[in-house]
Parts: sequence; structure tokens; C-alpha cells
Amino acid sequence: MKQSKLAILVEVFFLFSSPSWAQPNSALRQQLQRVAATTNGVLGVGVIDLSNGDTVSVNGQGHFPMQSVYKFHLALAVMNEIDKGKWTLEQKIKVTKKDLLPNTWSPLREKYPNGEVELPLREILEYTVAQSDNNGCDILFRLMGGTKVVDKYIKSIGISDVNIVGTEEEMHADDRVQFANWSTPRSAAKLLAVFFEKKILSKHSWDFVWNTMVSTTTGPRKIKGVLPANATVAHKTGYSGVNKQGIIVATNDIGIMQLPNGKYVAIAVFLSNTPLPEAQCDRVIAEAAKVTWDYFLTK
Repeated sequence: MKQSKLAILVEVFFLFSSPSWAQPNSALRQQLQRVAATTNGVLGVGVIDLSNGDTVSVNGQGHFPMQSVYKFHLALAVMNEIDKGKWTLEQKIKVTKKDLLPNTWSPLREKYPNGEVELPLREILEYTVAQSDNNGCDILFRLMGGTKVVDKYIKSIGISDVNIVGTEEEMHADDRVQFANWSTPRSAAKLLAVFFEKKILSKHSWDFVWNTMVSTTTGPRKIKGVLPANATVAHKTGYSGVNKQGIIVATNDIGIMQLPNGKYVAIAVFLSNTPLPEAQCDRVIAEAAKVTWDYFLTK
């Protein structure tokens, strides 16, 4: 019964696809469609030229499971509270043994296996964003007052096609929850663009988020996979793992690429429901990023 419900959810969430954005970059869209055709799954891409707002998308309105991509959304919400004076980056947060759940990705737990420590909020944010720590993520959700608070904030800054309802712990307990935590590729790209405008956060908070995303250690073969080795990319990844049917439900990367010609480009790549192995999925995301990079580099 659970598997059939999951299959229904997958079908429902991918009924949507998109040509509603104005898309002057048709040549790029065609290249991205060719990449999408290699996935044996569903690829969604949203791209924004941050110098002029030109956009392109493939399956841009599809509802894709975010997985850990939503840790970027969470970080923005936390930094907004810091800017309002509720906390500081150096504020100490008590982390208990109970906070450090086993059987989940958590470099934070590896460093502090027994918990019972007071850590600066800065460190928890860095673990959550740069290393995609699941326990750190849920500590921050609790600090914020729950997923609904974060969801409300993201919608308040103009990002409507997104849904944040479940914690990492809840996603681990029930596979179906990941489908409820969804974003469209174009709304993820728009959130990157809103962040890049430097209007929603103070300069100090913006710099912290940017530098933390640039230092991301997860998914080195995704957006950055085939870009020049010295490319600057501020990004956040997400990954579901492989289910019992051998399917990767979600493998994602969203970020801002800094091109050598001075352009900045926001790109959100979501790949779902594919039987390809992880390495090939990473290559698909890398190829989508590379054709986008090349297009705007020569444009």
C-alpha cells in the first residue's frame, strides 16, 4: 500500500511542466532539453541571468522534492531573524544528545557524539548549509519555531511556488514527506535571484550566507562537476538516496555561478524519479550547468 501511494504521489507531482516564463534564450533551452532526454527520469531546470533577469526553464513549473536544498531557504529565514536582532551569529545554542539523531547524515554528530555542548549559531549554520547536516537542520527548525515559520517567511519575500512542511527527521520516518517538501525549478532560481539582489539581508548576513555556500563540500560533481576548477559557485545540494526499487527520487543542486566575464547566473537543477546511478545523475546536473555556463560566457 505504501509503495502504491508513493507511485501516485510521484505521478501527481510531475504532471506539471512549464513554458510560462518569458524565454528569450531558446538556444539554451534546446540544449537543456537535450540533457533532460538522457535522464530516464524527470529533469527540471530554472536559469536566470542576474544581470538583466533573462530566464529560461525546462519543466520549470514541476513540483520537485527539494530534499536538503531547503536548507538554503532555512538559512535565509534564520539570518532574517538575526538581522532583526533576535539572535547573533555568535549566540550559543545548547545541543543535547537527544538533538543528535543516529542513522542520518550528520558531521555535527561525528564531531560532538555525546552532545551536551553550547555551540555558536554560526557553527550550526555552517554545518547545515556547507555540509548539509541533517541534525543541524532540525536544530535550526526548532529554533525558528517549526517549518511553517520558515515557509511563511519564504513566501513573504515573493517565492510562492514552494512548500516547506517536514523536517529531516520526518522525511526519514516517512518517505512520502519528501514529496510534500517541494519547489519548482523556477521558484528556486527566483529565490537565488532575490538573495543576490542583497535587499532581504544585511551586508554582514549576506556575506555569511554567500561564503558558506561557496564553501559547500557536498555534491562536488553536480553544478561544479565539469566547470573550470577555479569556478566560484555558491550552491546547495539535495539527495534522497536510492529507494528499494532502485530509483533515485531526488538529486538536486541550486546555486549562483560567477562567470569569468563578470556575469552571475542563478541555476536550479532538480532530477527526479531516475534509475540512473548517482554518478550519472551528478553528470546530468553538471552537463546542465556547463551548457548554461558556456551559453552565458559567449553571449
